[in-house]
Amino acid sequence: MYYTHQLPPNPAFISGFFLFYLAIAVFYVVSSWKIYTKAGQPGWAAIIPIYNIYVLMKIIGRPGWWTLLFLIPYVNIAFVIVTAVDLAKSFGKSTVFAIFGLFLFSFVGYPMLAFGNAKYVGPAALSKTP
Repeated sequence: MYYTHQLPPNPAFISGFFLFYLAIAVFYVVSSWKIYTKAGQPGWAAIIPIYNIYVLMKIIGRPGWWTLLFLIPYVNIAFVIVTAVDLAKSFGKSTVFAIFGLFLFSFVGYPMLAFGNAKYVGPAALSKTP
């Protein structure tokens, strides 16, 4: 018969992990707030769940009903990529920046849009020709 002894979680580790996660979350909120204000939208909209996606759709020029597509599992991954491309182009950046900076390495790309010299040039999805 085998007995396993599991140690209780270390409170210092849990506290440290929580503080690290909280710092990252605050950094994302501040970056999103700044992106929204650069685009002429209210910054507080970045902290309201689901409404923040709706406002992001306005920023990139997509219809508001696309917000619902973000709630469908697996479908939302494709729409996150399309949204990242449109957001990058709305700030005058390339598709490569969207894929690498906003989709794969968002912890670098979003602060670059927020605090860098990127200017909002208008909704990218509306400027496409059919």
